[in-house]
Amino acid sequence: MKVKFTKMHGAGNDFIMIDDRALEFPLENRAGLAAIGARHTGVGCDGIILVQPSDTADFRMRFFNPDGGEVEMCGNGARCVARFARDIGAAGDQMAFDTVAGLLRADVRAGEVTINLTEPKDWRMDQTLRIGDDEYRYNFVNSGVPHVVIEVDDLQTIDLQRLGAAVRYHADFAPAGTNANFIRITGPDSLELRTYERGVEGETLACGTGMAACALTAGRAGKVTAPVKVTCAFGDVLTIGYDMGDEGAGNVTLTGGAEYVFEGRFEI
Repeated sequence: MKVKFTKMHGAGNDFIMIDDRALEFPLENRAGLAAIGARHTGVGCDGIILVQPSDTADFRMRFFNPDGGEVEMCGNGARCVARFARDIGAAGDQMAFDTVAGLLRADVRAGEVTINLTEPKDWRMDQTLRIGDDEYRYNFVNSGVPHVVIEVDDLQTIDLQRLGAAVRYHADFAPAGTNANFIRITGPDSLELRTYERGVEGETLACGTGMAACALTAGRAGKVTAPVKVTCAFGDVLTIGYDMGDEGAGNVTLTGGAEYVFEGRFEI
């Protein structure tokens, strides 16, 4: 079958958007999904997102990694799908949508989108991870999907592919694995990061839930205060808001642009 798609990106995180309100997309064909997501032989993306009907919200967001596996959600993908859903008439400027991670709310204004993320959970602060002969101090939080956060002195000199993969597949996070983020604090309300994303199995130019996880763990550690300006590898700056308490954080928001790239059709 031929499928119409729209390519979008948020801070360099790129996605294939599909209007599947008719529930006709062949989700059982995971090899087909992987073929579409392949960079050199398919359309290429960091994720495939379907807009489907929902009985409890404006629509349902389904998110698939480029390897064809489904995951809970994606922060930058959620910002893109909010603008896409508004523009195809699936929702208004303010909306609520279902994800595997829970209900999300979004506000779309002039191309910029703010989403309210699910409440962060499974905090692990100031932990030690052994990789080979080295030990790394890390923080962990599930900001919609699981994220490890490691502070480094120089983001440019780390071997992100090697170290990110070692963290992603570490036994401490089995069987689901984790995303791996490396940060540098740049001010009292700012930081920069690089992210190794599971499912992509490499560095992505941005990761919305990763940016949130970095701001949240740095905030809980007392190193930054909200709202936090987070610079991703793409160079864009997104704003993370939250209310921090003794036991965790609430009212977590992610704000930034969501841009169209092109439209097309593929056969699956």
